[in-house]
Amino acid sequence: MNEQLNFLSDRIEPLRQQLTNHPLYASVRSIDDLRLFMQSHVWAVWDFMSLLKALQRNLTCVDVPWRPIGNPETRYLINEIVVGEESDVDPDGNRLSHFELYLKAMNEAGAATHQIDALISELTHGQTINEALSNVSLPDGSRQFVNFTFDLIKKGQLHEIAAVFTFGREDLIPDLFIALVRQLRDQSPERLGLFTYYLERHIEVDGDHHSHLAKAMTAELCGSDTQRWNEATLAVEAALVARIALWDSVYEQISLAEPA
Repeated sequence: MNEQLNFLSDRIEPLRQQLTNHPLYASVRSIDDLRLFMQSHVWAVWDFMSLLKALQRNLTCVDVPWRPIGNPETRYLINEIVVGEESDVDPDGNRLSHFELYLKAMNEAGAATHQIDALISELTHGQTINEALSNVSLPDGSRQFVNFTFDLIKKGQLHEIAAVFTFGREDLIPDLFIALVRQLRDQSPERLGLFTYYLERHIEVDGDHHSHLAKAMTAELCGSDTQRWNEATLAVEAALVARIALWDSVYEQISLAEPA
């Protein structure tokens, strides 16, 4: 199974390199640049939770009356990830999801949250995801990225969703960007303390423990089926292309916002 995981990792490495070497990161030179980044990136933080819940819904029982569903080992893997993503802690030890932590970081940094707040309100009042997205304003790149994610959730097979969750999402932020954020934090500690904490916490939890669990889950779902591994690889490649397009759009926003 490790051989198949290694093959998938090797296949997607060129796209991952495009992401980790993307000029977007070096373009973030001020807190204003970072605000633009956060206002687009928050949508990827949010729809990541829907990928997670799609996996939990299909790999465990979330209905009443309860009944055992699926492989107990896979149930453990996804439930362990859910606990960490949905009920982590802020610097003061208060429980919250990583998405809620990101919103707090945006508020502290002075980044606008009204667009994502409006979407959550629309969903809370019973709108479908398509209705909610059509009723709110968000950057075009973020809209296309979210549409890709929900199309995958709707049409993708479970092993494809698991592979994208594992290899195509939030472990893609390079050390360079974190170093730049720390420099900005040192200049404005009252503005970027929470965002720095979010990035560091994300590396600690998602980049290590959750990464191992997610890889084990993907391997369990693909098994020894060559076709499933090929489908999973293609899905991850498509997800990485979508992330590159999102980064391109954020980079363009920051470049256009720079003074002549």
